[in-house]
Amino acid sequence: MFMGEYQHNIDDKGRIIIPAKFRELLGPSFVVTRGLDHCLFVYPMEEWSLLEQKLKSLPLMKADARAFTRFFFSGALEGEWDKQGRVNLPINLKQYARLEKECVIIGVSNRVEIWSQSVWEQYYNESEQSFNEIAEKLVDFDLDL
Repeated sequence: MFMGEYQHNIDDKGRIIIPAKFRELLGPSFVVTRGLDHCLFVYPMEEWSLLEQKLKSLPLMKADARAFTRFFFSGALEGEWDKQGRVNLPINLKQYARLEKECVIIGVSNRVEIWSQSVWEQYYNESEQSFNEIAEKLVDFDLDL
C-alpha cells in the first residue's frame, strides 16, 4: 500500500526522484498518466492491468465513457527508473499537472500521485475545510473510521 507525503523537485531535464519506498512497490516498470484534479497518477503494472480491464468494460456507446478512456490512456506512458531512482516526465504530463519545480509526491492506497506543490497546497486547504462533510457523505459506503 502506498501512503505518505514527500517533497521533491523536478530537475531541468524533467526528471523527478520518487521515494525509495514507492519505487520498491512500483517495481522496475510502471505507468504514469493524467490523474484527476490536475495531478499525475502512477500505477504499478499489476494495478494498471486491473484498471485497464475495468475501463475496457465501459460501454463504448456512452460519450462520457469514451471521453474518459481517451483522456486516461492517451496520456499514459510506461516509465522506468534511471540509476538515481528518477523518472523522466514528458512535457505534456508536466503541463497537465502544472509541474514546474517543487512537487509533492503522495501515496494513495494503490497508486502514487505527483502534484505541483502550489496545486497540492490549494487542493489540500480547500479539502481540509470540508473534510468532515466529505467523511459524513462516505458513511453510506460503510466506512467506519
